[in-house]
Amino acid sequence: MEGKRIEEKQAPYFPGMAILILVILLELLSVVLLIWAAAGSVFGIYFGTAPILWLPVAICWAVGIFLTLGLHILKPNEAYAFTIFGRYHGSIKEAGFYYVNTFAVPTKLRSEDTGYTIMTGGTAIWKPAQRKISLKATTLNNDKQKINDYLGNPIEIGIVVIWRVVNTAKAVFNVDNYNQFLSTQCDSALRNIVRMYPYDIHDHDGANDTDELSLRGSSREIAEQIRTEIQDKVEVAGLEVMEARITHLAYSPEIAAAMLQRQQASAIIDARALIVKGAVSMVEQALKELSENNIVELDNERKAAMVSNLLVVLCGNKDPQPIVNSGSLY
Repeated sequence: MEGKRIEEKQAPYFPGMAILILVILLELLSVVLLIWAAAGSVFGIYFGTAPILWLPVAICWAVGIFLTLGLHILKPNEAYAFTIFGRYHGSIKEAGFYYVNTFAVPTKLRSEDTGYTIMTGGTAIWKPAQRKISLKATTLNNDKQKINDYLGNPIEIGIVVIWRVVNTAKAVFNVDNYNQFLSTQCDSALRNIVRMYPYDIHDHDGANDTDELSLRGSSREIAEQIRTEIQDKVEVAGLEVMEARITHLAYSPEIAAAMLQRQQASAIIDARALIVKGAVSMVEQALKELSENNIVELDNERKAAMVSNLLVVLCGNKDPQPIVNSGSLY
């Protein structure tokens, strides 16, 4: 982006209550002068001075109205950005009752809700442009997007972003519509980050000892990277991204069934590998204890048969059926 950047500054102001009291006094004075002038014109009282009193009456009324137009009330977490004849005059962000130069006009905010809205029954309602800038924390929940991950698999992902305005001058003057600008930058940052990582890491060793990040297994780290990238992009608009969270993550419908079968197969393989590993350890321990305790001496053929039988029993899907040998072992 090119062009002059406008930095936020404090707008000069006076206490609104003091100006309001001054306006009330001016209006009371104008009423007194008006009665005096009217009485002089109708009844001839103070003849010769009544016409001169009309000028102070007009001046008091005009000054009172002029000062009243410069009074502004701000609630907590609201702000105004003022301009005078097209130039930035300053901002006020603290709650209170203020008087600002009457020629200083609060800047209108660009919004898609501004204009006529057609209600049920065909009634048109005019929504004026908003002038107050909200400093409250706001939630942005964009639509779910379909993006290809690092492996090229299409996935659906959605995020929620919590943000607020911290620089009113940048928010109003550096971008056309900071709400729409933030929404666009969120979509762009989300695509950039998602394309760098796979949806999931398939590890068939029964343990996840890799430091590689994935969208499903490292959602906090990925969300922090998304927040950082969005913050870098919206800094020019005077916005602060407080938090970003992944609210939806799933494979696209066209590959969801295939990926589910893949996950099931991977889980079965991992479970079988763990069972076999445990069974081999148990058989090894059994042979070792039989040999060390001199319980029975087995040749290689009998050891092989024993190992086979134990593995079948330990690795089988069903409970084994016991068979009692009533004869000789050999």
